[in-house]
Amino acid sequence: MGALDFLSDYFSVSTPKKKRKLMQTVEIKVKMDCDGCERRVRNSVSNMSGVKEVEVSRKQSKVTVTGYVDRNKVLKKVQGTGKRAEFWPYIQYNLVAYPYVAQAYDKKAPSGYVKNTEQALPNPNDEKLTSLFSDDNPNACLIM
Repeated sequence: MGALDFLSDYFSVSTPKKKRKLMQTVEIKVKMDCDGCERRVRNSVSNMSGVKEVEVSRKQSKVTVTGYVDRNKVLKKVQGTGKRAEFWPYIQYNLVAYPYVAQAYDKKAPSGYVKNTEQALPNPNDEKLTSLFSDDNPNACLIM
């Protein structure tokens, strides 16, 4: 490290660096009826800076955007096309402990998906039934 490099750290004229956005995947639910709707949504999002990949699934009414973007700006951009849009509210049913709880099950969800709700997650205070009858449980004979 030279003397000029050492001094340049103290006497910097450069502008402050911007906070870099993280690479993320944004999933949005958008109702699309035709090829024109799909093309309009795809073009509006793909023209944003930082977008690396755009996937549109008209069958699931889903738009997936991957890149260095802000998720709220992507949602606003899709809503700017005149379509009703919201963040993707569903998760795969095999990732949920109780997928068919009344609050989680949704008839409008694509096949294989349920709503992401807290009721669908297991209660941490519940004892597992398998541990009730295990040999390691000292109170197992009381249950039988």
